[in-house]
Amino acid sequence: MLDPGAGDPELGRWLAALDDARRDTLIELEGVTPDMVDWYPDVPLNSIGTLLYHIALIEADWVASEVLELPEEQAELAELLPWPHREDTAQGQGQRLTRIDGQPLRAHVERLAAVRVWAVERLRPLSHAELHRVRTLPDYDVAPDWVMHHLLQHEAEHRSHLALLRDMHIQSFGTAGGPG
Repeated sequence: MLDPGAGDPELGRWLAALDDARRDTLIELEGVTPDMVDWYPDVPLNSIGTLLYHIALIEADWVASEVLELPEEQAELAELLPWPHREDTAQGQGQRLTRIDGQPLRAHVERLAAVRVWAVERLRPLSHAELHRVRTLPDYDVAPDWVMHHLLQHEAEHRSHLALLRDMHIQSFGTAGGPG
C-alpha cells in the first residue's frame, strides 16, 4: 500500500510510489557483486554503476530543472553528481552515458539515497496547485505530477537493464567470477 505521507494526498502517493520503485531497484541490486558493478558486456550496454549514476542524475536534474525551475546547478547536487551526463563516443557516433567506473556499489546506493532525500525535501512542500502547474520550458511543457510519472518509468526501465546485466554476468562468469 502506498502511504501518502505528505500534506497533499496526491503528492504523497507520488512520493510513496517513488519510494516503492526504489525498493524494487534495491532488491534487484541484492545479487550484484563488486565485480559486476563496472562490467561492460561485449554488446553496446552500460555498466550497472553507470546506470545507477544515470538514475540519480536524471532524478536530480528533473526535480531541479523541470519542477523547481532552478536557474543554476545546486552545490549539494554537484558534490553528489560530479561527472557529466554524457560523453562523446570515440567513434564520433554521437554521445553515450558517461562511464562511471571505480565506484563501489555502496557509493552508488548512497548517491541514490542522498539524491532522493534532496528531492523529497523539495517536493514535499508542493501544494496541490503547484503539483499540477505546467512549467513552460524551451523544448516542452511539463508539470511535476508528470515528472514523477517520468521518474518512475525511467527507473523501472533501467531497473530491468540492471537485472539484465546482473544476470548476463552470472550466466557468463557465475556469481563470484569475471573480469573486474
